[in-house]
Amino acid sequence: MRFLVDRCAGRRLAEWLRYNGHDALDAQTIGPDPGDQALLELAESENRILITIDKDFGELIYRHGVAHAGLIRLPDVRIAQRIGIVAEIIDRYHSELAGRAVVTIQGRHVRVSHPPTN
Repeated sequence: MRFLVDRCAGRRLAEWLRYNGHDALDAQTIGPDPGDQALLELAESENRILITIDKDFGELIYRHGVAHAGLIRLPDVRIAQRIGIVAEIIDRYHSELAGRAVVTIQGRHVRVSHPPTN
């Protein structure tokens, strides 16, 4: 799978994804922070699932209809738990992510949603 890992999600997560055979781009390597919408558009243009802890991406997708290639939102997940949770999400929700779903982890709950496509 192809991922774009937001700065806030951590470099270790991007490294772990690459180590496990995924194509993972670390947002820190693309230069200064371009802003949420530009990051989401970059992920979509390269068919990458964006991984973030930032809640603003959901608003861009649902309220403003910004196109995306899938999103994993980890707003409540501590850095020490991110790799394990992302591994579980990839394993359990691989087909949903391939279908451009938005997967959100809130506490112990996983929410999978399919925003309208443009």
